[in-house]
Amino acid sequence: MTEPLRLSKRMSELGLCSRREADEWIAKGWVRVDGAVISELGSKVLPHQKVTIERQAQAQQARRVTVLINKPMGFVSGQAEDGYKPAVTLIRPENRWAEDQESLQFSPAQLKSLVPAGRLDIDSVGLLILTQDGRIAKNLIGEDNSIEKEYLVRVKYGKAGKLPEQDLKRLNHGLSIDGKALLPAKVRWQNDDQLCFILREGKKRQIRRMCEMVGLQVLGLKRVRIGQVKLGNLPVGQWRYLGVNEKF
Repeated sequence: MTEPLRLSKRMSELGLCSRREADEWIAKGWVRVDGAVISELGSKVLPHQKVTIERQAQAQQARRVTVLINKPMGFVSGQAEDGYKPAVTLIRPENRWAEDQESLQFSPAQLKSLVPAGRLDIDSVGLLILTQDGRIAKNLIGEDNSIEKEYLVRVKYGKAGKLPEQDLKRLNHGLSIDGKALLPAKVRWQNDDQLCFILREGKKRQIRRMCEMVGLQVLGLKRVRIGQVKLGNLPVGQWRYLGVNEKF
């Protein structure tokens, strides 16, 4: 790569921040290229040039929070829709998990720009991540992310007997959605009526659509892990901060 790139895109590629954060910091004069302050939006850089951020940007980033919610049924992940409340409305002091190990104090300012990093359907429950940190959002939902997401899925087979082994293999690899082959998954029986799905992608209603293709009806869907971060014992409807030492 020898062509000039937009500085904001290069900063995102380097893992310094999101493109939106980059534009904000550039406008404030918090970004240097080869030691020189760059404050013009749309500026371009070459791959070999050194990009650094000022202490003000680092301090702002350090104050940004990431929150884990055990989302109940009936809440949407993002913006309010059709009269349903967004999950962010659950983030109130009284809903904070009593066993949260982080010493952070809740502040209403933490709700500003707190966005879901990945979605859960309104009728799905479990681990939902909301973050102010563009690096985490990019890590979890960026185009080249390959972080595992684990789900427990209660199902009912629409025919007599049990799901054929061949169809279980198809759930692992061999299905397509909207004309595009799905990435290999890891799907196994957790117990008699519950499957464990581990995916590295997240198409809209993917698990429900996969199950329909092999004659399974989904009765319940719960996300229990994203990368190395587990839902654990977090109670339904409660939240906690992502720990300083926790990494996806």
